[in-house]
Amino acid sequence: MAIKLGMEARLYYGTAGATATTELINVKDVTLNLETGEADVTTRGNQGWRATVATLKNGTVEFEMIWDTGDAGFAAIKDAYFNNTAIALAILDGANGEGLDADFSITNFSRNEPLEEAITVSVTAKPTYSTRAPAWKEAGA
Repeated sequence: MAIKLGMEARLYYGTAGATATTELINVKDVTLNLETGEADVTTRGNQGWRATVATLKNGTVEFEMIWDTGDAGFAAIKDAYFNNTAIALAILDGANGEGLDADFSITNFSRNEPLEEAITVSVTAKPTYSTRAPAWKEAGA
């Protein structure tokens, strides 16, 4: 059994249209949400049981960053949000790990200002219209 710790995971960013290769190190508490839509295919032949098939996949990544205007990664995320431009992200479970690779739209960029902590920003990104489809990258590939 190979256990992975969150601190071993990697989040990369880059120019939309290409695989992200620059590590985004100013992040913490990254969450990759993967869900699938459903279609009801229940028939009388199911003997009273509902039948479902999976439809479209949905991926969302949420993470926090320290509000650091001198950090290039922070600037790239902020610019993607304010300019409504796509950004490539790869959310992997390690340096050569597996995870989602796609071009994303930044849909949430909320600043948090706790009294005794550093200012942070909560970010939500969702796959966007692009020349490359979202893909699940396998470890070592």
